[in-house]
This record gives sequence, structure tokens and C-alpha cells, in this order.
Amino acid sequence: MRPNIPCPFEKKYPSELNRDDAYFMTLAYNLAIDAYNADEVPVGAVIVNEGQVIASARNQVEELKDATAHAEMLCITQATQKLGDWRLGGCALYVTKEPCPMCAGALMLSRIGKVIYAVADPKMGGVGGVLNIHQMPGSFHRYESVNFKGPLQEECTALLQAFFTKKR
Repeated sequence: MRPNIPCPFEKKYPSELNRDDAYFMTLAYNLAIDAYNADEVPVGAVIVNEGQVIASARNQVEELKDATAHAEMLCITQATQKLGDWRLGGCALYVTKEPCPMCAGALMLSRIGKVIYAVADPKMGGVGGVLNIHQMPGSFHRYESVNFKGPLQEECTALLQAFFTKKR
């Protein structure tokens, strides 16, 4: 059960954040830090159903030697196992970076209800960056997507920049 702690961002960004969004994005951000510390691209994700976290993951591409081991993909697998159904229509994904086309497609196939991401990706984003997979003509499922605004967006951006600066 999530503690009822006041959100420190509400007064500064009242129209852009609410307590639950900030809480769940903070959980995703902490997973991104874990990915950074494991020398993975720092992306973290959580899936929420009825206000409860049912899945959480970080990127594990290098660790698992698997190009599909993105945080979003691992979360989808966990969530479907938890619910006992491949359809995630009532769920929301909180992720620190805009999903790539692979993940955006998997989110569409899983019938996710909503995707909230902190950092837009104009080069490889699949939820509006370079493509908008779930809005393409003929898409059979359209989920709501929201670019999360606020201080966590800045922190997620800084973490990604620090990682890629270290790698170059």
C-alpha cells in the first residue's frame, strides 16, 4: 500500500503533476538509477493497475544479452503474469523515457490503457517521437500517451545524458 505522503512537486507544478503520477514516476526513476548502476541504458518502468504497482523493471539488455530486454517489455511480461491475462486495458505504464517502436508496438498489442513517459525521444521514440505506433492508420488499439512534465523529467533527462556522456 502506498503511503499518503504529500507530493513535494504539487505546489510548484500544480497543473502538471498529481500525487499518484509523481509517486509512480519516482519509482520508475529509481529503477532507472539501478539500470545506470548496472551499466545499462538508464530506463525504468512500472505498470499500475487500480492504483497498485503490479510490475516493475529496468533495462537489462546487457545483463541478459537480449535486445528485447527493455524495461517496458519486462514489465509487460510481469504484469500479464500477475493478472493472468495478456490484456492490460485497465493498466498504466510509467516509464522514464519514451518507448521505442518495439516497446510501443508491444504496448499496443497488450492493450495497455495509458503510457506516461518522462523524456521524449525525437530520434527513436515510438509514442510520438519519430513514430506514433498506436496512432497509425489501421491500428486496432489506441492507448492514451502523456509526456510527463515536471522536475522528474529534468532528472530523467540528466541521468540519460550522464550515461551517454560516460559511454562516449
